[in-house]
Amino acid sequence: MISNAYAQAAAGGGDAGFMGLLPIILMFVLLYFLMIRPQMKRAKEHKQMVEALQKGDEVVTSGGVLGRISEMGEAYITLEIAPNTQISVQRAAVQTLLPKGTIKSLK
Repeated sequence: MISNAYAQAAAGGGDAGFMGLLPIILMFVLLYFLMIRPQMKRAKEHKQMVEALQKGDEVVTSGGVLGRISEMGEAYITLEIAPNTQISVQRAAVQTLLPKGTIKSLK
């Protein structure tokens, strides 16, 4: 009436282990292409923009200060934010390079 229970052979373990990791691998690939790669591209563009700054360029800093570059150093630049008013900021704090004449058009 009661049948004997025999041990079953193990299922194919090689493919099942990879198939279980596949969703995790796909999530990391998706994360790379949607978040990490674009961030690295923006950082590279910002670095090139900061290296190409010249005296007389009009810029906006990350704090929102608008000014014209009057002096440049290795790590710091001096911005003229008003007549006879200058401040020093880090080069990396420059967020945006504006077209020439922007400051005059705002006044």
